[in-house]
Amino acid sequence: MSLENPEKAPTRLADLRVHYDQGHLDLEDLPADPLLAFQGWLEAAVSAQLPEPNAMVLATADQDGQPSSRTVLLKNADERGLIFYTNLQSRKSREIWENPRASVVFPWFAMHRQISVVGAVAPIDRAEAQEYFSSRPRDSQLGAWVSEQSTVIADRSILDARFKELSRRYPDAIPMPDYWGGWLVVPSTIEFWQGRPSRLHDRLRFHRTINDGKFNDPNSWAVERLSP
Repeated sequence: MSLENPEKAPTRLADLRVHYDQGHLDLEDLPADPLLAFQGWLEAAVSAQLPEPNAMVLATADQDGQPSSRTVLLKNADERGLIFYTNLQSRKSREIWENPRASVVFPWFAMHRQISVVGAVAPIDRAEAQEYFSSRPRDSQLGAWVSEQSTVIADRSILDARFKELSRRYPDAIPMPDYWGGWLVVPSTIEFWQGRPSRLHDRLRFHRTINDGKFNDPNSWAVERLSP
């Protein structure tokens, strides 16, 4: 009796297809306030119970234009823009210091939606970063001390040993490291993408018309439809 199974043909990437049919997007579907439009889509992603709906792919580039990208978590969105927190000496932060511009994408695949934002980046006030740091779980606070983010380490044991050491050093309150803080992405464009059949997707883009305007000021933005 043979226990061998017939060989399964490998999946061809060129054959993978998704039929986008979960909705459409017209100008009247979005409020004139781009912050409300953004928050509405984010709340819909939360309500749909998507995994980590506030996860966004952040793309930065160094002073030579060499790009890099990674996923970070959005922690606030208000009239100023989008805020995330990180080690201020990490690769992403070094690139932002050198070239203070970025792009972020919220990839909500299950809803056939995504939002893309492009804009300038600036550090947030340290007091605001401290307020958020204090709200983090204790282990996350310790993790900010443990990791010299983006540096080379010999093996995992270094992190585990340092975590234990810092747990003993800070039995109660944990101070925020000097090298930890937040970044504010100030949108200059924000695009709403809705998948449609035949790859004729809907794309509506807000672009800033007044540079000193706020994210939530409809008078600072114009909206245009883009070809898919």
